[in-house]
Amino acid sequence: MATLPIASVSSSTMVFSMKTPPFPSIPLKHPYIRNSYNHLPSRRLALFQLGSGTTKIPSEFLGSIVSGKSENTATAIKEQDALNWVKNDSRRMLHVVYRVGDLEKTIKFYTECLGMKLSRKRDIPEEQYSNAFLGYGPEDSHFAVELTYNYGVDKYNIGNGFGHFGVAVNDVSKTVDLVKAKGGKVTRDPGPVKGGTRIIAFIEDPDGYTFELLERKPTPEPLCQVMLRVGDLDRSINFYKKAFGMELLRAKDNPEYKYTTAMMGYGPEDKNAVLELTYNYGVTEYDKGNGYAQIAIGTDDVYKTAEAIKLCGGTIILEPGPLPGINTKITACLDPDGWKSVFVDNIDFLKELE
Repeated sequence: MATLPIASVSSSTMVFSMKTPPFPSIPLKHPYIRNSYNHLPSRRLALFQLGSGTTKIPSEFLGSIVSGKSENTATAIKEQDALNWVKNDSRRMLHVVYRVGDLEKTIKFYTECLGMKLSRKRDIPEEQYSNAFLGYGPEDSHFAVELTYNYGVDKYNIGNGFGHFGVAVNDVSKTVDLVKAKGGKVTRDPGPVKGGTRIIAFIEDPDGYTFELLERKPTPEPLCQVMLRVGDLDRSINFYKKAFGMELLRAKDNPEYKYTTAMMGYGPEDKNAVLELTYNYGVTEYDKGNGYAQIAIGTDDVYKTAEAIKLCGGTIILEPGPLPGINTKITACLDPDGWKSVFVDNIDFLKELE
């Protein structure tokens, strides 16, 4: 399983910008994120169960057994409290981060071909990178893409684990015609999805990231999907439900084509961005490359979020707390397949947009 490159953060940047070294083989020294991941074991403990036979337990051992049972019961209660809190937390997918080789070229493609708007852009010369945020509405209420350009790096390995971004459009054929007119690459012409009637098409942006165009009625969130491939769908669904508080919106098995998908999110697909998890029969590992980085998710409490993730067997790679130099509180984790996510304090995120 490939190791994701480490992010770069500075006090003058948004906390989610990813910094990739010019040469992937050179290890990064990051001031806030460890270079080695901490694979923390689950803190879930099984309750001690006493036998129901006639064997008498010596009194000198009874006290320690009862004490151990009480401690384990308290741990179970603590876990349930954490998971209940996750369900009631105010969460939203904020943006998805990935690296591009030519920032201006990509911005031009997204605005002219996909109708996105550039919300903000900045250059960080001391860190040798620039980034730009684009989407279909204000960042305080809409999902966005965060593009990162690292000085001197014009190409990335996307790998085969990342699938695509989904964009809802009113007319797929017209959008495809526009993409072709602008010199874009169409990898699947408009037509009904396999086994259904919904019209879709696939295109690639200048860096080779795939976008699925989905023909839908007008929606408040056209940037509607991030698709990632996983090695155990049931495990991933369980993790994202418990640790991330996402809902399983729908799942579909496609035995004819040997894959299964599950849509996870924080609200209905027609109004919110969702995470699409795909399991291909018999495939348990993927090459994640070094292009795709992470999804950022808002939360009311990064400390409780990290605790819940640990309880669900997730790996915390950045302990919760404010970043040095600024007050934005974040925590970062890996899911069971190694896909990275960053949770950001909701209030601090809004301050970042001011």
